[in-house]
Amino acid sequence: MFLIKPNRKMKKKYLLLFILMFTLVSFSQVENEKYKKVALIFESLYNQNDYESIFNMFDANMKAALPVEKTKSFFSENVNAPSGLIKKMEFYKLKQSAHIYKTTFERSTMDVLISLDSDDKINGFYISPYKPSDLPKLERNTSEVRLPFNEEWFVFWGGLTVDENYHVAYENQKYAYDLLLVKDGKSFQGDAKDNNSYFVFGKEIISPCDAKVVKVIRGVHDNIPGELNPAQLTGNTIILETKQKEYILFAHMKEKSIQVEEGQIVKTGDLLGLCGNSGNTSEPHLHLSLQNVIDMPTATGAKLYFNKILVNGKIKENYIPVKGDKIQNIK
Repeated sequence: MFLIKPNRKMKKKYLLLFILMFTLVSFSQVENEKYKKVALIFESLYNQNDYESIFNMFDANMKAALPVEKTKSFFSENVNAPSGLIKKMEFYKLKQSAHIYKTTFERSTMDVLISLDSDDKINGFYISPYKPSDLPKLERNTSEVRLPFNEEWFVFWGGLTVDENYHVAYENQKYAYDLLLVKDGKSFQGDAKDNNSYFVFGKEIISPCDAKVVKVIRGVHDNIPGELNPAQLTGNTIILETKQKEYILFAHMKEKSIQVEEGQIVKTGDLLGLCGNSGNTSEPHLHLSLQNVIDMPTATGAKLYFNKILVNGKIKENYIPVKGDKIQNIK
């Protein structure tokens, strides 16, 4: 129901086009000139939106697996829409015989893997988030955290399994929550195409702990419910850094509602902004997640426990809300 990072057509956290078996041979970590040439051609064609010519660079098996229309759709919808044009491709390692390029797009940094056959045709291609090898590990928060709202909210997605929480399948937003308000089992009353019909739209989002504001994204319009914005995945966004270097992300906030600035220190209960419907989301809600680094595309999601809250009317301590829970801070 709610989308934030990958299109549902993608497989798990990856943008996976097609990849064949590679020859199991050891190579030095040096860029092959034929790969360099192919990478330059690919970059140029991609930036010209000439996806049919990229298709013509494939070998027969790739063409059969990804016909031209599917190739065009993949690059236009799953790569260009969220990431933009390529600014730079840098070779940095081999995976067996394939070359991997750290590729800086306008809005993200990705690994682009290219494998060539003996005729210099692409027989394997793979795009995934670029991740430095030295990222910190984070299993769960050690900071004491409250819920970032005052009313009783509903957990639409939450928990530790894919059945309870589809985010679990995606590494960069693993264990994230999608939270909203419901009345009589519904999230809105009135016109389903009007954000103001949704009970959660415009509700205050407050700081769940003492923290530093380390990232703010503004200027994203709220969607008409049912329409998505894959080019601006998290919409209007705030990321807080706790004293323990844990990063809490608030996504899809209301346009022009964010009340904090990068570098600002906030206290528990301070107003951050209002719940909205901006970014890659199907209706107003709050996407809330814990991650190990600031940058979401390279992050690994972690478990966000709440210190002491009401869950379905009962007090719970050190608790992870799950799908279907009604949750509220203890006043």
